Amino acid sequence: MSRPSRPVVFIHGLWLHPSSWTPWVELFQERGYQPVAPGWPGVAESVELSRAAPDSIAGHGIDDVVAHYAQIIEKLPQPPILIGHSFGGMIAEKLLGQNRAAAGIAIDAAQIKGVRPLPLSSLRSTFPVFSNPANKHRAVSLTAEQFRFAFGNAVSERESAELHERWTIPAPGKPLFEAAVANFSPHSPAKVDTDNTDRGPLLLIMGGKDHTVPTAITKATLKQYRDSDAVTDLIEFPDRGHSLTIDSGWREVADACLDWLTKYDL
Repeated sequence: MSRPSRPVVFIHGLWLHPSSWTPWVELFQERGYQPVAPGWPGVAESVELSRAAPDSIAGHGIDDVVAHYAQIIEKLPQPPILIGHSFGGMIAEKLLGQNRAAAGIAIDAAQIKGVRPLPLSSLRSTFPVFSNPANKHRAVSLTAEQFRFAFGNAVSERESAELHERWTIPAPGKPLFEAAVANFSPHSPAKVDTDNTDRGPLLLIMGGKDHTVPTAITKATLKQYRDSDAVTDLIEFPDRGHSLTIDSGWREVADACLDWLTKYDL
């Protein structure tokens, strides 16, 4: 069965270049969608150029990223499907809550305002940023060892090292600092309109071995949507870590997304 040529916007998270979505873009093109994977503000066209220009990436917060993708969406022929990973998942949730998309898929999404669990593994994963308050205004890179804990703990050490070398770029510290104080800020940019009953369907995906966004965070996120009648589904991949969108098992996750979209005729 041919799929509708609906636009799909892939939204990367911290530390990954948008080109890490390339296999997904190719797969969704094959299935008849019109996918794009634009970078965050300040992210250059390639991994190498992004690493060479961290100052361009630094300083961009959640609202900046949301506005950036909102402008991209406005130029599309129809409301897209949003697929985001990590902080990209949070961005997808915010844009879906603003009725800017037909549906959203948030994969290991960063915690939104109202989510209270803060597992130790999550703190350790983000320590490279929080270790220095000045990092709020900087772009911070992960070492191979730090990436291994935060992203690649569920794959081999060799694969983790290869993923780090191939896809990682500096990430702005500001979104992490904003999310960290979200529950103490009445107007936090990490707030999502979880009560919206008119939005499109939302799928939350979690990796059971994720250190950066443990399952406790995703389950608590699901509870934030309890007052909405809109569709909110949850899928768990028990043996997967935070690298689940880019590692050798990416196709299993992508196929699950496609099956879910087919279920809702999207």
